[in-house]
Amino acid sequence: MKINLLGTRGSHPISNQESVYYGGSTPCIQVSSGQHQIILDAGTGIVNLRSSRSEKKEHHILLTHLHMDHIQGLGFFEPLFDSESEVHIWGPVSSQDSLFDRLQRFLSPPLFPLSLRDVPCDLHVHELADEKFTLQGFTIFTRFISHPGPTIGFRIQNGEKSMAYIPDHEPMIGSLDIYADANWLSGYDLCNNCDLLIHDAQYSTEKYLKRVGWGHSSIKHAAELAKACGAKHLVLFHHDPSHTDEMLNSLFEKFIDGNDYTFPIELAREGMEIDL
Repeated sequence: MKINLLGTRGSHPISNQESVYYGGSTPCIQVSSGQHQIILDAGTGIVNLRSSRSEKKEHHILLTHLHMDHIQGLGFFEPLFDSESEVHIWGPVSSQDSLFDRLQRFLSPPLFPLSLRDVPCDLHVHELADEKFTLQGFTIFTRFISHPGPTIGFRIQNGEKSMAYIPDHEPMIGSLDIYADANWLSGYDLCNNCDLLIHDAQYSTEKYLKRVGWGHSSIKHAAELAKACGAKHLVLFHHDPSHTDEMLNSLFEKFIDGNDYTFPIELAREGMEIDL
């Protein structure tokens, strides 16, 4: 299973000389195994996913939620406009409007020149709750997690390897400490003993205390959640757009210094590839 980070920035995309290394595109991850592929989220990073006309025509995009930074690139996904392509969009169910109707609010005039209902591809929209299913050779688990609006996290298994993707998450609202009993933690089922955890770490500790309830984690939250759940490798994701490369390095080094986590922790970088 190969994981390609196409976009790692949270909230909104950025483009400046101070953020070249970690990148400025918003969330999108390609997960592949052999000829199979799925795409996690459709932020502006999805534009970095290039496909030739000769490639397979079936595409699957799995959305954690519908905040703008996670769907900004959807309208620029080339297969949507290929009449020979079959595109499946998966995302969280809502107690109010359908997933299709919620997506069309963004992908329709005046916000977008074409309505989602008029794209020429063979489009299928699927709603997800807490469930398990098989897709493109992957076994996928979904769970609702703590973040404003209907939001799900994903656990993806391929053979004996597993990864969890939870890009927007506040596992402990109002506290930097983690429950002693990890079973009470939001996202525990997804992270438990996973080989790779890609997790929200948008805030410094100081900034988190000013943003309680906004649905995001500090670096400490992510590391402590990974530790409590027995994750084997943590990648810190969803970088704050105000954090330059230098600031991210400084925050990371300050946190790591003096801590004794027994698993590798690193900052997500646009273009990073991980092979499980």
